[in-house]
Amino acid sequence: MLTVLLLVAVMSVVTATLLERLTIAARLTGNVAALDQARAYLVAAEALAATRIDDLARTDPALAGADWNGATVPIPVPGGTGTARITDGGNCFNLNSLVSGEDQAALAARPGGVMQFRGLMEALGIAPGTAATIAAAAADWIDTDDVSLPGGAEDGAYARAAIPYRTANRFMADPSELRAVQGVTPTLYATLRPWLCALPTSALSPINVNTLLPSQAPLLAMLAPGRLSIGTAARVISGRPRAGYGDAEQFWSNGALDGIAISPVARAQVGIATHWFAVETEVTLGGLAARETALFDAREVPVRLVRRQWGDAS
Repeated sequence: MLTVLLLVAVMSVVTATLLERLTIAARLTGNVAALDQARAYLVAAEALAATRIDDLARTDPALAGADWNGATVPIPVPGGTGTARITDGGNCFNLNSLVSGEDQAALAARPGGVMQFRGLMEALGIAPGTAATIAAAAADWIDTDDVSLPGGAEDGAYARAAIPYRTANRFMADPSELRAVQGVTPTLYATLRPWLCALPTSALSPINVNTLLPSQAPLLAMLAPGRLSIGTAARVISGRPRAGYGDAEQFWSNGALDGIAISPVARAQVGIATHWFAVETEVTLGGLAARETALFDAREVPVRLVRRQWGDAS
């Protein structure tokens, strides 16, 4: 009798374990199916966004500004919810503008890009000395030579780390790569991240003054480090005509900028057209949230998808 009872007990434990594993497997299968479906909706939303961006790219850039930039649009999703948000992907500091050249085998540090990065950091309250070393080290991270800029860092500096590694010597694919650069702390990166992008080109960021927001004043202030304050930049942006500027010269003729020396390079960097569009989409389905960010190149029409990144599901 005891043997029979023992066998029954063992069989009950085994059966319970198997049922638990089957339940977990069924849930995992359901989650995978829901995630795949959510990602399919994200791709569909991306296609809709591309159509909208095509329309914007064909519109007079002086009139294409504020209504779409940063607006969150609901997406119909059967059995779930979805949103899409289109922003001007060029209103940022392009980390790859720290170098010049488009050939990944021959990238040289660009003094103007390094100066703008320093200017952005100082505008955000980062000490000038720290800003100078971070900007130089970031340029060394991307350029293809092995000669450190003053205050910078090449392979030798990273070889002495607890876990040695080397510089990338190529464009950054994502701003998060900045965290690997010598001297970049988590706190400093968190301060910089909202202002950074990694466009697939070494060109200086094409700042569109028709889509720039007053809260993005540091991006304008970085064009004239030490000469254009964030407060003045914010007032200039806030004073934009309702219909936008007709051309960049109309923007620079703003009286608030009188007496502020702006370099020809910085003047040429500012325009009224959006060349890069960033799209953030999110779909919630079956208790899971799937996210995607995409970057579109609008320098030609139809626009071209150049980068897509999936976010973590939750």
